[in-house]
Amino acid sequence: MDKLIECVPNFSEGRNKETIDSIAQSIRDTEGCNLLDVDPGASTNRTVFTFVGSPTAVVNGALNAAKVAHQLIDMTSHTGEHPRFGAMDVCPFIPIRNATMEDCVEIANCFANQLAQQLNVPVYLYGAAAAQEERRLLPNIRAGEYEKLDQKLKDSTWKPDYGPQQFVPRWGATAVGARKFLIAYNVNLMSTKEQATKIAFNIRERGRGENKRGKLKNVQGIGWYLDERNLAQVSTNITDTDVTKLHQVFEEVVSDAKEYNLPVVGSEIVGLVPLQVLLDAAEFYISRDNLMILDESSKVNLARHQLGLDFLKPFNPDERVIEYAIRNDVVNFPISTLSVKSFVDEVAKRSEAPGGGSVSAAVAAMGAALGCMVGQLSYGKKKWENIDHVIRKALPIVYNAATDLVPLIDRDTEAFNCFFKALKMPDSTQEEKDKKRSAKREGIMLSVTCPLTTMATGNSAWDALMELAIHGNINCVSDIQVGAKCLHTGVWGAYQNVKINLPEVKDEDTRKKLRQEAEEALGRADECLEKILQIVQQRQIQAVSS
Repeated sequence: MDKLIECVPNFSEGRNKETIDSIAQSIRDTEGCNLLDVDPGASTNRTVFTFVGSPTAVVNGALNAAKVAHQLIDMTSHTGEHPRFGAMDVCPFIPIRNATMEDCVEIANCFANQLAQQLNVPVYLYGAAAAQEERRLLPNIRAGEYEKLDQKLKDSTWKPDYGPQQFVPRWGATAVGARKFLIAYNVNLMSTKEQATKIAFNIRERGRGENKRGKLKNVQGIGWYLDERNLAQVSTNITDTDVTKLHQVFEEVVSDAKEYNLPVVGSEIVGLVPLQVLLDAAEFYISRDNLMILDESSKVNLARHQLGLDFLKPFNPDERVIEYAIRNDVVNFPISTLSVKSFVDEVAKRSEAPGGGSVSAAVAAMGAALGCMVGQLSYGKKKWENIDHVIRKALPIVYNAATDLVPLIDRDTEAFNCFFKALKMPDSTQEEKDKKRSAKREGIMLSVTCPLTTMATGNSAWDALMELAIHGNINCVSDIQVGAKCLHTGVWGAYQNVKINLPEVKDEDTRKKLRQEAEEALGRADECLEKILQIVQQRQIQAVSS
């Protein structure tokens, strides 16, 4: 697949619809750009645009948007709650698919250079693109905001990375960066701006200064008041959701607000959010409240409800979750997203992949999914209340196995393509021969380890499937049988893929270790299948006799 980059320019205009629409249209009109979201705010007087495209497309889209803003936005009369120092205040680039942070640093420099040259405005680099350590953090660059920018530009310390070291009154300055996915997240309070600011200072990483740090790392925060909503917000940027989760920010605000006797009335995500952020929130509430929720859609809705994301305006996951927003615009759909008919047609084509490895993963996934179905039909019903504790334990295991097997459908095909590509590499020179040998080694290891992963993932479901065979809804025993057979077939098929590729592994010790791992995994599947079929057969006999 081609590289996919996200660009999230923030413009200092949130009230003039014509200006906002003109900027949005300039992005839509840029070839290769897909505008995903436009999020204006009247009190902040700021609009966040989110679009994706190839590296070239996002640079062109950002430039076209900046040119429109250059004509329509005048910073000399700008006011708003949000910190800002320019018409196009900030423009970050984020790697989304098949792209690295290094790619985005290169893109940021390319855009910054063209922006400065074409509009003759000062541009600073921040985040991973920063040329100086003190410029990595955006608040450092934006300190003093637009009102003090004139004086700041007279200081040689703050010479722009690109463009003139002079004040451009209508424009101000622009910060261009490369970063990980940042979550702009605001928690709503029925309070004053001062009370919201107090809580923001409590939770943000830099707190109130060096001697009084806040509670949450990688969180920036301020308080402001939304006149049009008659409420305040603790406004945060979560710069690394691997360190601090979105739901942690919400819960910390709730905790502080409770201490100050202030009501929290929902929250909002500005722009788009990665799916995993909402799933992490859902898992927190599932664990905290001992809930039984399995499927992705229900988890997203749980997070949406618990965080109050619909309070200010409807939160539509199809539009606001980035994976959902871009899925209809991906040209090369992963195999696992195809319809059953399309998948069958794809397998039936005159091509080597997808082949037995992908089919094995798909069949195993269906087997685990059938186990999940049996569990669902055995849970929450008065007739089987006495086994609820068993089902609650078994269901997540078979569900996770089914969902974890799905990506392996694509991964097996990717592994084959990697090896096949290596076979076609030139080998005229010694350097080319070395590169080809290394690529073949990598490709064949992927072609072995991927089906081994399928085997291990499939085998992870057996114990739970056995519990369902013993205790599950008696009316579903045939589904348990089919599920067990499918799961076994998937593991057996993956074993055949390991077996056929092993001779290409040249290191004897590695080859021996991989063979042993595969044989043990197949042995476990054989044993578990036999046990489950015996259990089901015995239950059928008992059902008839009773």
